[in-house]
Amino acid sequence: MSILIFGHKNPDTDTICSAIAYAELKNKLGKDVKAVRLGDINEETKYALNYFKAEKPELVENVAGKEIILVDHNEKTQTADGFEEAKVLELIDHHRISNFNVDEPLYARVEPVGCTATIILKLFKENNLVPSKETAGLMLSAIISDTLLFKSPTCTECDVKAGKELAEIAGVNADEYGLEMLKAGTALGDKSEAELLNMDMKIFEIDGIKIGVAQVNTVNEAEVLERKEKLLSEIDNIISKEGLKFFMLAITNILTNDSAALVSGDGNSIIEKAFGEKIDSNLVTLKGVVSRKKQIIPPLTKAIQE
Repeated sequence: MSILIFGHKNPDTDTICSAIAYAELKNKLGKDVKAVRLGDINEETKYALNYFKAEKPELVENVAGKEIILVDHNEKTQTADGFEEAKVLELIDHHRISNFNVDEPLYARVEPVGCTATIILKLFKENNLVPSKETAGLMLSAIISDTLLFKSPTCTECDVKAGKELAEIAGVNADEYGLEMLKAGTALGDKSEAELLNMDMKIFEIDGIKIGVAQVNTVNEAEVLERKEKLLSEIDNIISKEGLKFFMLAITNILTNDSAALVSGDGNSIIEKAFGEKIDSNLVTLKGVVSRKKQIIPPLTKAIQE
């Protein structure tokens, strides 16, 4: 039975492409592994998979009884159903470690870089291997996505260097390809409110408090905010279903590198304390904020813990 490699629920480009890339590496090393996914892929990821002629991984709903490798996440609130009954063999990630317990030792590679694919390129090199042209393109796509074309504060020198190397292997111009891929991800018009919120939503548990933070990229935040009331209604459904204290939808403009956040629930005092901004009609302005991992979750964590 194949070992399953997957990233988080509501998969983004890094989760899908890093699962595919790590599966290629492990297969080259003689392991029987398979990349899978825990949800629908978004428009940006579809663009990358189509461009580099790659198949989307198979959808898996429950991993009980399986041997698994986690990429691009480690929190229990973000992983597959049946996780407690699976055997975790490895973890490759670039996020904080939280709510993560396993019964046996495992191989863990966690580095403070902008993207999981950057770590996976290092693992290829450490094994004296090179990703295929197509996989290199997918890994580049992951880095561009997670670092907003090398502009996010999460971006490190390692990510920039990896991006250059992968672009060369893939035979593409990173800036030109990257902008087209990011723009493809901003095509939100045909998405329902529920789809829009679930495209890139993560649930975090901080000191026993569960919160939801979703993010969408756009070139026109006003277009998203035209649906404000419907979005708030759907957000309240998610709060109720998941037992959340509050929920934030970060609407990030990839051209200005600013965000506006739509918020609901019982978290206004925490959010205002975290960002030093007043919430007005369920909206808060987040100037210069583009990264959930580095600019949203850490201040929220601090505000909750204080």
